[in-house]
Amino acid sequence: MNTASLRSIAMVLLAAMLWGTTGTAQSLAPATLSPYWVGALRLGFASAFFAVLAWPALRRGAWRGLRGSALPLAALCVAAYNLSFFAGVKASGVALGTALAIGSGPVWAGLLQTVVLRRWPAPVWWLGTLLGVAGGAAMALSGSAGARAPLAGIALCLLAGLSYAGYALLNKRLVAQAGPAMVNLAVFGGAGLLSLPVALLLGGVPTPSAATWGVVLYLGLAATGLAYLLFSAALRHISGATGVTLALAEPVTAFALAILVVGERPSAMAFWGLGGVLAGLLLVIWSELRAAPKLRA
Repeated sequence: MNTASLRSIAMVLLAAMLWGTTGTAQSLAPATLSPYWVGALRLGFASAFFAVLAWPALRRGAWRGLRGSALPLAALCVAAYNLSFFAGVKASGVALGTALAIGSGPVWAGLLQTVVLRRWPAPVWWLGTLLGVAGGAAMALSGSAGARAPLAGIALCLLAGLSYAGYALLNKRLVAQAGPAMVNLAVFGGAGLLSLPVALLLGGVPTPSAATWGVVLYLGLAATGLAYLLFSAALRHISGATGVTLALAEPVTAFALAILVVGERPSAMAFWGLGGVLAGLLLVIWSELRAAPKLRA
């Protein structure tokens, strides 16, 4: 068994657990700040977090190791994901929007890996991915009746999934050139600069309260900064497509918090979906560990 791959899988699952706290954290905050500003400000706090960690490397000039078109493309992907996700969820509804954005990410990643790297993931990987996506969709849609959404909202959510998948594959290439903190400082710093004018245009001048600042600080430092640091470091030893699929552990965490913290009572369909996600994740982990000795692109 490849210890590095197993450790990396655990790191992605931990990152996904942190991402899964995002919805609960936002639900506990006063609705005084536009979601576009929530997205832009959490990128800013995450960039500050990465800057502190990367400061020794910056002084050594390690940023010179980052080269090529992957860096600006990764920053564009993060900015596009951040903005299209919030806009898509607002237009499509939380349940359907989340299912489309998070669920489409692994499928996009598998297709991008096939087209760009010319490497088709193993059949077991696809089986686990599709099972996990179906389970995640069942969990997200279990409490909604007759979910309908405008085509624009659906397109934005699918764009969010594509952007996230693109970021993961590009980030895998970047962490081979420099450390995870340095890479994420460049990527999230660039994404923050791209997001700020859009947030000002769509969200107006922000008027956050003290409670809102606390939530945004948590989202930036823990649910974004620490989570993406773990995710990026893990991509050194697992494929980008597998990393995106393992992130399906995010709705599992959100599901548990909704029961324990918010007090929701999920339906039987949600529990069946939970079983599908867990079974799918086990299949993907098994597929990744089988491929561990092979070279990862």
